[in-house]
Order: sequence, then structure tokens, then C-alpha cells
Amino acid sequence: MDEPPQTPLLPPGFHLDSSTLFASLLWGSIGAGYMIYGKKQRSAPAFAGGILMIVVSYFSTTVWMSVISVGIMVGVYFWSRYE
Repeated sequence: MDEPPQTPLLPPGFHLDSSTLFASLLWGSIGAGYMIYGKKQRSAPAFAGGILMIVVSYFSTTVWMSVISVGIMVGVYFWSRYE
């Protein structure tokens, strides 16, 4: 009998399921929007926040990705408000 193919090893604590994929798509898309907006408006806070959100969407679990992304959005708001 043939054995099923081996799956690649994932980093510890990383679970690849539908909620992780959906959260990554959501926060990565919002981050891309922030980055494009920051580039067009020459806004450093929005551009940096967008890049950070894209990076976080690749390397975090679902809950931490959401918490960090909301924190980045709040940080961008206050950084651009007091700039």
C-alpha cells in the first residue's frame, strides 16, 4: 500500500487552517491598502504600518495576527494624528 505524502514541518505554534488563512488574507489586504495609500499620499506612518501588517500576516497565528494588526492600526492613527 502507498503511504500518504509527508507534509512539510511547520514552525511550532503555527496552525494552518481556514481561520488562519482568512485572517492572513484580511490583514494582509488591509496592510496592502495602507501601504499603497501611504505611498501615494507620502505618509510615512501609513506606509510603515502597511508593511508591518503584511509581515505580521505571514508570520503569526490567528489571534496574535489580529491583536498585532489592530495595534498597528491604532499606532498609525496616533502617529499620523500627532505628526
